[in-house]
Amino acid sequence: MNGRRTRPTARPPAILLAAGVVGALVFVAPLVALVVRAPWRSSFDIVGEGPVRTALWLSLTTSITATALSIVLGVPLAWLLARTSLPGRGVVRAVCTLSMVLPPVVAGVALFLALGRRGVLGEWLDRWFGVSLPFTTPAVVLAQVFVAMPFLVLTVEAALRQLDVRYEDAARTLGGRELYVFRRVTLPAIRPALVAGAVLTWARALGEFGATITFAGSFPGTTRTMPLETYLALENDPDRAVLLSLVLVTVSFVVLYALRDRWLGAALRGAST
Repeated sequence: MNGRRTRPTARPPAILLAAGVVGALVFVAPLVALVVRAPWRSSFDIVGEGPVRTALWLSLTTSITATALSIVLGVPLAWLLARTSLPGRGVVRAVCTLSMVLPPVVAGVALFLALGRRGVLGEWLDRWFGVSLPFTTPAVVLAQVFVAMPFLVLTVEAALRQLDVRYEDAARTLGGRELYVFRRVTLPAIRPALVAGAVLTWARALGEFGATITFAGSFPGTTRTMPLETYLALENDPDRAVLLSLVLVTVSFVVLYALRDRWLGAALRGAST
């Protein structure tokens, strides 16, 4: 690529403009509806409730933990998929990203069968170490990692494939070991994509619902995250559910908007060069 940036069209074709506006409305209309129908008069009372604060704090801590764990595990996985010639890489990639398209409840059932007390792995964890994961806070983190880490893996793998390997080769020529080259050359070069993938992973983990309620349940203070609290409120108090939904939307929007230029924009610019 020659690195040139495209310029906006002065007068876009009418059909493209109309389709683009309708496409934007698909995203904007539901959010506007939340704002219009929110019970603003009782907003401070609802947000200040103990269960809401607890659920929000649990969502933030578990999603951040899940994102950190996804980085620790997902970056090496992305490197293996992008830089090695291991047989069956296509199958491994498909399996590792399958949770992106699985129904969330199916993901929860799969986790339960793998890590439940009578699961394939969970039975041995319980027998050898006395560890039972289902219906605990770590189960929430594992559910979030399972459904969110593919976003990081795909983003980082794409960045690794596009990275100019001459810089890494030069570092090796100067005596750098593989791990040193990875830490000091490769990771800084893909940092924008890494942070972009981490933000997407965090956003997906924050909104996780189906796998969480199936594998971890809904116990106040332990596994009841904000999406679960919102769902329960929808059954009994729709106005409260609307306001809780707005809290989640606001938190996600603020983070994504704050990082749009520095990180997400840098990742997109790096992909186009």
